[in-house]
Amino acid sequence: MVNAYYMFDTSMIETQNATDCKKCPEDSWSDKKRLICILKQVEYLSFEDSLGAVLAAFSIAFAIFPACILWIFIKYRDTPVVKANNCNLSYFLLIALIMCFLCSLIFIGKPNDISCLLRQSVFGVIFSVCISSILAKTVIVFIAFSVRRPGGYQQKWLGTKTPVFIGLCCTTLQVMICTVWATFSSPFSEKNTSLYNEKIVIECNEGSVTMFFCMLGYLGILASVCFIVAFLVRKLPDRYNEAKFITFSMIIFVSVWLSFIPAYLSTKGKYLVAVELFAILSSGFGLLSCIFFPKCYIIMLRPELNTKESATGSSH
Repeated sequence: MVNAYYMFDTSMIETQNATDCKKCPEDSWSDKKRLICILKQVEYLSFEDSLGAVLAAFSIAFAIFPACILWIFIKYRDTPVVKANNCNLSYFLLIALIMCFLCSLIFIGKPNDISCLLRQSVFGVIFSVCISSILAKTVIVFIAFSVRRPGGYQQKWLGTKTPVFIGLCCTTLQVMICTVWATFSSPFSEKNTSLYNEKIVIECNEGSVTMFFCMLGYLGILASVCFIVAFLVRKLPDRYNEAKFITFSMIIFVSVWLSFIPAYLSTKGKYLVAVELFAILSSGFGLLSCIFFPKCYIIMLRPELNTKESATGSSH
């Protein structure tokens, strides 16, 4: 390691019997005999890279799942399963999940100042839209079962204004965090020549790691609030009550991003981007599978349960 560090730090060209040495350029490093400078390889997570290609394929494949589910929900929009938990919110959430998976593609390719700025901001805002939509669905279920009498003040909150208000408020706060981040300490691309002797890593400098974790922390707060509300209403007497599935989805979401933090702090280069992509894809797929797969199972494979009689029957 001492020898490798010396080669990188002082990188000299020597000629035989020469008394003078010349320092290699920043984009080069000296060979073992210190006779010539070798141009360093450039590294970043690209679409041509096998790892980048696999992650891009998963991003596109995962985006197809919510697109297909959206088509199923629109086709069966008049059935109890789709109507039970605010079908408009379900449509909106599915579109947001499609965008979540596709935004992963921004992380692949040669970083530049624009892509570095968009990566975390787009990811943070879109995931805020997803979690706030799920929170709105859960709150609506909670309010619906809290209505004591027809025409009560609780019933006024069951309209379309409540989920819109919740979604706008929750997403606006994340937009404000990302705006402050972009204004005062914007992410930018840089060439990291100190990570490897023989490579130059082109990567995104987050500008402010504190703001990055503020963005993630806000997502964690949203997910925690959503988990608490869903946990409280998970046993309410409704066959199509999705609160218990939302509870599991929030556990998966928080677990994935808690696991991401130590990986983020210990991983470098293109593998750091790959780790974040894996967290985005796995947490998004966790939300999709927990919330929508059970409904698709009933719609496509158990249509006898997708009736008014079944909806008003016992949940056991």
